[in-house]
Amino acid sequence: MNWDQVEGQWDKVKGDVKSKWAKLTDDDLGQLSGKKDQLVGVIQQRYGVLKDEAENQVHEWITKLDAKLDHATHNATEKVVEAGDKLQDKIENAGVKANVNGNVSVKKS
Repeated sequence: MNWDQVEGQWDKVKGDVKSKWAKLTDDDLGQLSGKKDQLVGVIQQRYGVLKDEAENQVHEWITKLDAKLDHATHNATEKVVEAGDKLQDKIENAGVKANVNGNVSVKKS
């Protein structure tokens, strides 16, 4: 995930920012609007760290966020595949066959 993506999804990730840097206020988060340089500056002020340290923290956070999103996407994909398999089993048990072209046939009892 690059910073443009973070900025574009700021409303979705600012809760994660607040969890990481609890000293940031809701006003801080609202004013940042996803601007990386402003986030670094506020971290410097609230935590009394140098710019390099604040930048490193932000870099580590975005790396972990990216890994978390990858993990969530993987889990969601697994659940969709599992649900598709279950649906296919139910369809087959009901005697309905469908092929990749969308043609459907019903097994007559």
